[in-house]
Amino acid sequence: MTEHTYKFDVKMTCSGCSGAVTRVLEKARPDGVSDFTVDLATQEVVVKATLPYDDILARIKKTGKEVRSGVTVE
Repeated sequence: MTEHTYKFDVKMTCSGCSGAVTRVLEKARPDGVSDFTVDLATQEVVVKATLPYDDILARIKKTGKEVRSGVTVE
């Protein structure tokens, strides 16, 4: 499967917010997430995964955080 890189602008206001996103992405590792970064300061989440964009988006939205935008980088 082809790995993709996705970048999301996620509204995170505290370390609890970024922690929630980190936890949901960590749980997705067995499903196809190979690497990710969650940056509270820039409110940016970058994910490398074989999963489709919509799957990653849905997992981040499950945290209750607002995803303001998202793009496929490659």
